[in-house]
Amino acid sequence: MPTHDLGPITLYAERSGTGPRLLFISGTGGDLRNKPSVFSGPLGTRFEILAYDQRGLGQSAVPDGPYTMADYADDAAGLLKQVGWESCLVMGVSFGGMVAQELVIRFPELVRRLVLACTSSGGAGGASIPFTELEQLEGMARVERQLELMDTRWNPERRLTHQAEWQMMVEAMTAYGRDGDPSSARAKGSALQLEARSHHDTWDRLGQISCPTLICAGRYDGIAPPENSERMVSRIPGAALECFEGGHQFLWQDRRAFDRINEFLSE
Repeated sequence: MPTHDLGPITLYAERSGTGPRLLFISGTGGDLRNKPSVFSGPLGTRFEILAYDQRGLGQSAVPDGPYTMADYADDAAGLLKQVGWESCLVMGVSFGGMVAQELVIRFPELVRRLVLACTSSGGAGGASIPFTELEQLEGMARVERQLELMDTRWNPERRLTHQAEWQMMVEAMTAYGRDGDPSSARAKGSALQLEARSHHDTWDRLGQISCPTLICAGRYDGIAPPENSERMVSRIPGAALECFEGGHQFLWQDRRAFDRINEFLSE
């Protein structure tokens, strides 16, 4: 069933594919109704994927706040228990990478191999850019600032020399904003997620991660700068770091990224 009652929270989840079991944890504002989804990407042909809308988002419930990062990790652990997965591969992207850090630290027995993509540890390891800054902007100013953060190559000079490409990016981002869920409940859930995100800090606990870990970063990511990934890999025993050509969306900008992730998860 797509809806899973975990007691304190009801989560919407989807499961598809064949192969090794992979829990995919999405980023800020993630909603499985947005397409394309992880199921239609390169991972969908190699793994049995379990993905879900996090608390307050998509088709999952919006419990009263505040939310903590531990709550998000507990949600993931509860979902794994309900579907009967005693352990699995885990991939977390952006905010999902923050949740994945908490998950593997709190429930190490659940995670066999871990991929952390375009994310940060918080604390002394560096934080991802606070999205609350974007919330204070409106209209085109917000769209342009978000695009600049997603890929720092989009400086004023490059916009002039690549006007057609820039305009296409602006139109795509504007359309994505219009397609979001406008309900007051979802707005509440998104705000609670951003508040929990602002308190994320696993820096002093990263050394507790003992499973094989691959950290992936985009060279031009202004949201989760690559130096944050460099700091994380220095704290997680045996972790490997791969940097790719792209920004916060390097998974779709550099086709080598999914090849490397598939290779790592299949080892």
